[in-house]
Amino acid sequence: MKTIFIVDDDVAIGDMEQTVLEKNGYKCVRAFSGTEAVLHLSNGLKPDLILLDLMLPGLSGEEVLPRVKSLIGNTPVIVVSAKIDVDSKVNMLMEGAADYMTKPFDTRELLARIEVRIRMAESASASSSVLTYQEITIDDDAHAVTVADTPVALTRTEYGILRLLMSNSKIVVTKTQIIDRISSETEDCTESSLKTHISHLRNKLKTVSGKDYIEAVWGIGFKLK
Repeated sequence: MKTIFIVDDDVAIGDMEQTVLEKNGYKCVRAFSGTEAVLHLSNGLKPDLILLDLMLPGLSGEEVLPRVKSLIGNTPVIVVSAKIDVDSKVNMLMEGAADYMTKPFDTRELLARIEVRIRMAESASASSSVLTYQEITIDDDAHAVTVADTPVALTRTEYGILRLLMSNSKIVVTKTQIIDRISSETEDCTESSLKTHISHLRNKLKTVSGKDYIEAVWGIGFKLK
């Protein structure tokens, strides 16, 4: 089930969007201010698409938009606003919004645009050699890892583990899955050495950002926080 993050302080419009989306098989998460939206994203929310109003209490939509990419990567954002001037539309699209809809709108058009943007994002993700998770970026073509734009030197095994976790960022990856996948690329990833590799990887990432990105799920495996 795809998750849509509705960021709008207009309760009536947000309720209408949620009702329509849930009837069409989407899960909805709500925020009523820009500040609340950023808090949700900072705490690990990673929706499939964001519906973002511009005139919000706290942080405005214009302030929220650039933070989306830094927090959760290339999640598509559709700006839904009462602002009808061309400058607002152009500025938001230039700042990275995937689309712009003016209130009031037809719900059928909203659903169509959401479906198109999610489909385009999935297609781009499948063909891209770049993975992102919060401040971490993996460029598979260059075999390079950066954290907050700072290069991080990883061993072949550490790189393989991180790539596997980032490719499955919403689920727990079992120890068996890690060993089976990584051992085909490097022989030094075994059941007895896995914990050591994970520990070294966590420390290297944490040294740059001060954050611990990897969480051990006792008795099962590992996941990204």
